Amino acid sequence: MKRISVLLVVFMGFLLPTQAQTLDELKATKAEKEAQVAALNGEISGLAAQISAIDLGWKKGILGTLGLSANSFSNWYQKADANTSATTIGISINSFANLIEEKYFWRNNGNINLGWLKFVNDDDPVTADNGFEQTADVLNISSLYGYKVSDKWAISALGEYRTSVLSNFNNPGYLDIGAGATWTPQQNLVVVFHPLNYNFVFSDSDLSYESSLGCKVVADYTQSLPMGLAWKSNLSAFFSYKDISNLSNYTWVNSFSASIFNGVGLGFEFGLRGNKQESFNAVLADPDVVNPPADIDALDSGDNKVQTYWLFGVTYSIAK
Repeated sequence: MKRISVLLVVFMGFLLPTQAQTLDELKATKAEKEAQVAALNGEISGLAAQISAIDLGWKKGILGTLGLSANSFSNWYQKADANTSATTIGISINSFANLIEEKYFWRNNGNINLGWLKFVNDDDPVTADNGFEQTADVLNISSLYGYKVSDKWAISALGEYRTSVLSNFNNPGYLDIGAGATWTPQQNLVVVFHPLNYNFVFSDSDLSYESSLGCKVVADYTQSLPMGLAWKSNLSAFFSYKDISNLSNYTWVNSFSASIFNGVGLGFEFGLRGNKQESFNAVLADPDVVNPPADIDALDSGDNKVQTYWLFGVTYSIAK
């Protein structure tokens, strides 16, 4: 009996350290698993927040800018013309209607910019009865459809039309139709790359315009800034495979708005355009040009100027 007791004591002496070591290991393993679960819960919460942030369905909005300016001078002899008045009116409307679904999207945008100027010199009978003259005339409509192959990439097709409205409608007019890929790295940035695109140019027979096959690149970016400011930038460029230096073109429009009260605020829009075909036809139509270039290749670089416009005024926005 005494021998058995001694053996039990020796056995328990070996067993207790092993059990203690096993408990410590279990506690360490448990702590490790709990940390992994906490990390996974954090990732799940982040993914759930991202999923909730995705706004599926239709989203629509309109931003309008109205710029007005008027001045009048009567018997103001410090001026060469003592009795003059001038009035300018500018209107810009940006609209969008976007359908975002899990597997596809359909983005539609429209931009129109119109402007008028009236200058009257009461001492000059030639300008005394002047009416409003057109100073700005821009229309741009685009529609982009894409089928998503991943979260950020889609196979897409684009149709874009650009022309003037008040005068020379569709003369010239530009219609781009093409297909390729669209990259959406974040919700407020859309980049279109369509290496298969045809640029149709419509014009009267007395103008010199040419259609061609090329690559279409579009980048559209919107961003909310501090103090209630908003910024929208759209770049649309076409690179002709037939003649990249003469038949390519681009248009870049930046719009800024600051909301003050219930959608009413201040806005500023600035646009750039480069189009050598338009510059060439403008030179041909200018009666003051004595020796017009024989063809577009002979156009002087000084005559191929960057076209610009800007508008500042009161804005009103509607978004849904």
